[in-house]
Amino acid sequence: MQRAGGGYIAGEKLRSGSPLAEQALSRAGRYQVVKDNLKVKEIVVGDGERRKRYILCYNPAEAKKDKEGREHTISRLEAELASIKQLKGAPHKKAACCLRSNKSMGRYLKQKSDGTLAIDKAKIRKEERLDGKFLLSTSDDTLSSEDVALGYKQLLEVERGFKDLKHTLELRPVYHRKEERIRAHITLCFLALLCIRVAEVETKKTWRCIKTELNRMHLGEFKGPAGKVLQRTETTPAQREIFTALKIKEPPKFFEITP
Repeated sequence: MQRAGGGYIAGEKLRSGSPLAEQALSRAGRYQVVKDNLKVKEIVVGDGERRKRYILCYNPAEAKKDKEGREHTISRLEAELASIKQLKGAPHKKAACCLRSNKSMGRYLKQKSDGTLAIDKAKIRKEERLDGKFLLSTSDDTLSSEDVALGYKQLLEVERGFKDLKHTLELRPVYHRKEERIRAHITLCFLALLCIRVAEVETKKTWRCIKTELNRMHLGEFKGPAGKVLQRTETTPAQREIFTALKIKEPPKFFEITP
């Protein structure tokens, strides 16, 4: 891309162990606030042809989420280690191997000289440095740090859109053979995705949260000697908040009353 006169914005792996990435993380400096949930810091590593421009991004909300997730994992790990100590012989060895191979808990373990397992405090401190952070590199010096960060986040939104189309809205497979019906199916999926994004922006909640909360509203059928009534459940405060944000009227309390 550079030989053709273009530039790039690339995501860097923070856990790759790359010396340049380590330098970028260890550089001091103040963050610039881009949005409430995004701060950026520009770092230049190297000189001349080896010069590389990094943008270190920090999301406070994600940092809190990462910390809570790690603390939950460490609590589970401590409980597992305590239970392993009660085992002897082959059961102990098998349980220890299973714990070390666990994807979420195994990375916080180390094996001591006597062969027993222990929590790796150094690994925890290293992970704490990465909470809420992601690292970008770019070859374009004309772009500001803010433009680089927001441009990369736009890419993530595009990828999320494709994921929602394929899985949430089930764009494929298409069971039509006529062109106009195929076009109509794709158009409806696109409009549905647009509605999802509007709902997320207005409510400031993910579609999964919106869907889960609204799915708690049910329609009950009540029959008796006097007749039949179709009545929905009471609106919860969270549901009312969603309806208000989207400027949607609540469904009627009674759908049908048959004497």
